[in-house]
Amino acid sequence: MSEANPRYGYRRVTALLRRKGMKINAKRVQRIRRSEGLQVSKRQCKRRRLGESTAVRQRAQRPRHVWSWDFLQDQTSDGSSFRILTLIDEHTRQCLAMHVARSIRAVDVITVMELAIARYGSPEHIRSDNGPEFIAYAIKDWLEDAGIKSMYIEPGAPWENGHIESFHDKLRDECLNRELFHTLAEARVILESWRIEYNERRPHSSLGYLTPSEYAHESNQVDGGYAPPNPAPLAAAGVRGEHGVLSHRSGHQNLTLN
Repeated sequence: MSEANPRYGYRRVTALLRRKGMKINAKRVQRIRRSEGLQVSKRQCKRRRLGESTAVRQRAQRPRHVWSWDFLQDQTSDGSSFRILTLIDEHTRQCLAMHVARSIRAVDVITVMELAIARYGSPEHIRSDNGPEFIAYAIKDWLEDAGIKSMYIEPGAPWENGHIESFHDKLRDECLNRELFHTLAEARVILESWRIEYNERRPHSSLGYLTPSEYAHESNQVDGGYAPPNPAPLAAAGVRGEHGVLSHRSGHQNLTLN
């Protein structure tokens, strides 16, 4: 299990073993991993981001209270760069969408948001830095029309967008740094597979070692959680899917939600 998930620490491996019915002490797992040379090396430092502040810090109290979005950049084996737009729910830690493309415009960001809202319901707030895609007039106008409040982090303070910075740290550490993408299509498939793994099977230490999907389900039982998916706008957008996974393709775009 440690070899299959080399970036999982001993506590997360212990949680996975207990899910399989094993009664085992975390310290014993730590000793075995140490004796086998399976310790996790120190993670990379988070990258700093700049942005203009337009809102104070708002802590997510429930599902759909605060969503966050941001970009990562990577490259295929030929050296061509691509961008990854990620969207998460800060309360449940679910990755709601991951959009991979060579370039991402403001209209693409709006499309991602529209499909996520169709699947999960509308958030109250959206947190981001002040990247050009997020401060574009088209996005500001769209968010205002949708009744979603924008929150921009302080300049040079990526910790104010801590949840998505932490998510990106995991994404890069457990996936991007381990994979060599030959094509953009391959990157999309591998990243979507990791996203499903993260949501459905990866225990999250901040959620009491529940998976994000399990925690979201518990939140749904307590306070109503997410609205059910509305098929009309998805069908109009050309979305197809099965087993709870939705796929959106338009030209070079590929968007997946879960």
